[in-house]
Amino acid sequence: MKKFGLIGASGYIAPRHLKAIKDTGNELVVAMDINDSVGIMDSHFPEAEFFTEFEDFSAFVEDQQLKGEKLDYIAICSPNYLHVAHMKYALKNGIDVICEKPLVLNSKDLSTLKQYEELYGSRVNSILQLRLHPSIIDLKNRVAEAPENKVFDVDLTYMTSRGKWYLKSWKGFDHKSGGVATNVGVHFYDMLHFVFGDLKYNEVHFKDEKTASGYLEFEKARVRWFLSIDAKNLPENAIKGEKMTYRSITIGDEELEFSGGFTDLHTQSYQNVLSDNGYGIDENRIAIETVEHIRQSDTVVAGDKAHPLLYKVLS
Repeated sequence: MKKFGLIGASGYIAPRHLKAIKDTGNELVVAMDINDSVGIMDSHFPEAEFFTEFEDFSAFVEDQQLKGEKLDYIAICSPNYLHVAHMKYALKNGIDVICEKPLVLNSKDLSTLKQYEELYGSRVNSILQLRLHPSIIDLKNRVAEAPENKVFDVDLTYMTSRGKWYLKSWKGFDHKSGGVATNVGVHFYDMLHFVFGDLKYNEVHFKDEKTASGYLEFEKARVRWFLSIDAKNLPENAIKGEKMTYRSITIGDEELEFSGGFTDLHTQSYQNVLSDNGYGIDENRIAIETVEHIRQSDTVVAGDKAHPLLYKVLS
């Protein structure tokens, strides 16, 4: 049985980590969050220690080490801009990491983390759950079996409605979340790289605090993408059905069905990590560089590369 700590216990994604720790037969020893609304812990690890101050959390972790009860892993579900600091803390204490996406906001931090791994002998593992989705794996196999010169035309659309709270939280500030393309899109860009190969070209057509759109070229795909947290952009059928999340990937004239199958992907990710088969720093680089470029680039006129939904926003 492995011993876990968790940073960011009150966040949206933390319940999936709690479930994964429990489902893999391991123990959560201690958790930390500045917010104390963490009743979800009682459903998984009611005996775990909990702190609202990082200093108290770190003191507990280090006391456990002195007692010979060192943590094996720290799961990091904190706000994006804190990931690097929290990973450095774990690595310096000889504790492996399982970190939520995006691993970092700036690609230069990936090299720093590699140095920490080499110096302290601990490892960074990341959650790249779409790589484990059955529909994505099937698509990757189809692309691999296609003629060598085949380049697919792909439209990626992801919309998930968020209330006014979103822009007032850390997620609404680019220097903390990376913006919409990073915060809600980075795992899609990783999936595109995973399926279609290395990124060759990246241009941005539109971005504001709620919506972003652009065009990417990979070795095996030309991709028009559109991401939004604005309910006004949801398709009419989604609004009428009170479905506040809409995701679609079309390859040519075919739509890939991947609306379900997400429930256990974190548990599968943990199983891979625990068997020394997780995704590390290097696997994250292309996606991090992609969103970094999107965040830093000026927009250009879309022309015939525009995602169909972009015209709705512009009008």
